[in-house]
Amino acid sequence: MSFITFGEIMMRLTPSNYSKKINSSSSFNVDYAGSESNVASSLGVLGNKVSFVTKLPENQLGDAAIRSLRAYGIDTNNILRGGHRIGTYIIELGASIRPSSVIYDRKNSSFSEIENDEFKWENILKDKKWIFLSGITPVLSKQCAEETIKVSEIARKLGVKVAFDMNYRRSLWKDPADARKIFDKILVNTDLLFGNADVLKDVYNMNPTSSSRLDITKETAHMASAKFGIKHIAFTIREHSSASVNKVSGFFLSNSRYYSSKIIEVAITDRFGTGDAFAAAFLHGIIQKWNDKKVIDFATAAFALKHTIQGDQHTSSEKEIISIMKGHISGHVLR
Repeated sequence: MSFITFGEIMMRLTPSNYSKKINSSSSFNVDYAGSESNVASSLGVLGNKVSFVTKLPENQLGDAAIRSLRAYGIDTNNILRGGHRIGTYIIELGASIRPSSVIYDRKNSSFSEIENDEFKWENILKDKKWIFLSGITPVLSKQCAEETIKVSEIARKLGVKVAFDMNYRRSLWKDPADARKIFDKILVNTDLLFGNADVLKDVYNMNPTSSSRLDITKETAHMASAKFGIKHIAFTIREHSSASVNKVSGFFLSNSRYYSSKIIEVAITDRFGTGDAFAAAFLHGIIQKWNDKKVIDFATAAFALKHTIQGDQHTSSEKEIISIMKGHISGHVLR
């Protein structure tokens, strides 16, 4: 088993008519997703051995979430059952000048109420190469924060590499200082940092003096590397034209050398899960032992391609992602 991810999988509700607002919708599509499970599903689709660790209620919704994970080839043997409810989030997809929005309903979920020592991390991490953690998990409860810190420490002790995506959500944290205190304890154990320049500005008040998005990202990555002592940092770059059209690219700082991808303009079907697709594709490239430039180009292609797929999950194959990476972005019918 190469990868393990840890976090909350939720029930995702989206208006059945994607163009409708939540307050005018009478029917919703149901899916199961979350940052860490999204990374796991993408890794599974790309052919990697991956395990997802979480806690779900012992009811039909918990069963459905587990079935959804298994459909992507994810090992679910380390999922605990208990508690009373599954976390939920409701998504309204934006268009043109109307932004997308999210309503979270996660309080008192089974995962948020995990208890100390429920997860036997030494056994779970045995023979793993990487664990993916997210900055979303620590905000869910005091124990979730302590568990995320603890697993990062145990992973480091066991020689399992830690990939950490800051994933700062303003709507969930009361104050950036609260996130900073917890992130600091995870970052000391982090081998690969995911995120973007805006997150570092929000949480750590890093204010680069550059003007272009690439130069801002480059400067921020160097600042983060110096502050946290992390040699490998992979950031996404996004330029908003509207809720319907973005320009996206990727940046990788590796041992003081940097690599940037081409900019890809995308018409957006669903932008949720795009950063998770980037992280999963990046980790896939690392496990394949590709060179640094190919890794960031592949991750960026996956990042761009996910914008065209409904739902949180990125279901594109390695071949399809590589086709985008090679510049085949005209959208011509394949016959």
